[in-house]
Amino acid sequence: MSEEMQLSPTRPYLAKAIYEWICDNNLTPYMLVDATQKGVTVPQQHVHDGQIVLNIAPHAVHQFVMNLDSVSFSARFGGVPQQLFVPMYAVMGIYSRENGQGLYFDPQEYDDVDPSQAVDNLPETSTKQDDAPKKKPSLRVLD
Repeated sequence: MSEEMQLSPTRPYLAKAIYEWICDNNLTPYMLVDATQKGVTVPQQHVHDGQIVLNIAPHAVHQFVMNLDSVSFSARFGGVPQQLFVPMYAVMGIYSRENGQGLYFDPQEYDDVDPSQAVDNLPETSTKQDDAPKKKPSLRVLD
């Protein structure tokens, strides 16, 4: 047989399934993140021993996006809104706050994957579009 087929990591698929299972059961999903990984954008004052636990319940976050490469959302910390970005290779686990049930991922799963490919498309921390003052919404009646 020729070369072994390179399979994509299972982590993004399992993370999404566990997240949905926790939410469907009216539990609170927590995400354990390795904050030392390249590309992770989280509030550093809440990082302990290189890790952070984030409440990713739908009522606690805004603009939540979990895809094959990353998890991103905005949340408030001390009343201050912040945009968070976690590459999928930095997600260590997703579990329920209430009973601890969930899934912790194999730390070596991404050893054969080049993380620089995953972080090449990281969002900029500040863009000119974000810095520009936003116009107030307006409504116009058309005849």
